[in-house]
Order: sequence, then C-alpha cells, then structure tokens
Amino acid sequence: MTTIGPEDLQRMRRDGVVFQLIDVREPYEAERCSLGGTLIPMGELLDRLEEIRRDVPVVVHCRSGNRALAVITALERRHGFSNLIQLEGGIQAYAARMDPGMRCD
Repeated sequence: MTTIGPEDLQRMRRDGVVFQLIDVREPYEAERCSLGGTLIPMGELLDRLEEIRRDVPVVVHCRSGNRALAVITALERRHGFSNLIQLEGGIQAYAARMDPGMRCD
C-alpha cells in the first residue's frame, strides 16, 4: 500500500494530476469539513465498488487514517485493486498542515 502526506495531495492538485479522491467518512463528518471528491462511507463501500476507478490513482481518506487503511486493505485483498493510496493522517493532518483554518473536529 502506498501512502502520501497532505503536502503530496496538495502538490497533486496543484500540478493537475488526474486522480480520484474518496472520503470514507460518514456524511455528518463530511458536512463539517471536506476535501471534495467522492463521499463513499465505509459501510456503503461494497454496494458502490463500481464508483471506484481502476484507471487512475485513487487517494482514500478519512478523519485520521484508520478507516482509510482498513478500506484499502480490504479492497486490495478482496477486490484486486492496485491503485489505492492512503492520505496519511487523514483530513485532520491535512487541515493541521495545509489549512489551519479548516475545522474538522
């Protein structure tokens, strides 16, 4: 599994890298703060596998990284994904390091 830090995600966006961003938090969490992308709560993942692209890198994030790690592990082992990237530290790390005004608590 590959991980990237918040700085890497910001660089990918700035440089116009084509990728998919998936948030595996719950809707109420995403309402508080969001990085954009596709919201697929962890509990809905198996019903929404067709929404996850296989042709570009897919950055998966949650609040702190734990759910994203579990999702990536399951998708790689059970569904053959090989293009998944974890946002290290989740949206909390992104907010702390890249956008201190973002409130995600």
